[in-house]
Amino acid sequence: MVVSAVEHLVRLGHEFYHRGWVLGTSGNFSAVIERDPLRLAITSSSVDKGRLTADQILEIDNNGLVLPGGAQGKSSAETLLHLAIVGKLQAGAVLHTHSVWSTILSDYYLGSGGFFIEGYEMLKGLDGVSTHEHREWIPIIENSQNMEALAAETRRTIEENPRLHGFLIRRHGLYTWGKDLDEAARHVEILEFLLESVGRRQMMEPQY
Repeated sequence: MVVSAVEHLVRLGHEFYHRGWVLGTSGNFSAVIERDPLRLAITSSSVDKGRLTADQILEIDNNGLVLPGGAQGKSSAETLLHLAIVGKLQAGAVLHTHSVWSTILSDYYLGSGGFFIEGYEMLKGLDGVSTHEHREWIPIIENSQNMEALAAETRRTIEENPRLHGFLIRRHGLYTWGKDLDEAARHVEILEFLLESVGRRQMMEPQY
């Protein structure tokens, strides 16, 4: 196990918890350790991210099986989603948060399949975006306890939106990624800011 990746994941868990993005046992994080064969560091299932420790970071293979020689436990129930994102986008890290705003908006806009965010300077914090005039599409996937079906829907969503930076799962929060943990963490920070901005702005609109 690459110690630096484990330490980084633990630190992000504590930071995101204190910012209200992964309360309780919500959220899960992963980082690629090796590409060929694929080895992924991923948070254990149902652990408190505010108290996350190094022995709660597992190492899995490309089938989601926990590898011997490192921390042992049960990997996140959403491991297949992480593997789908890494496989389709060659991402180096995948981060899932479960904030209030991502949860609310994922329910509010489900009927539209998602929503655009545009006109905010913070959009320029997303990889490849250089202007606030950018329109960022945030698709919403219906939640399911069938992880294979949810992973398949994740792959389909990425195929249909190749320039995607993240998506929401209904009433379940945000998934985003990056070439490494630093970029993925920046995308969390940018997108969580934008989601809160959209949500608060929506609350100010006249209700007819």
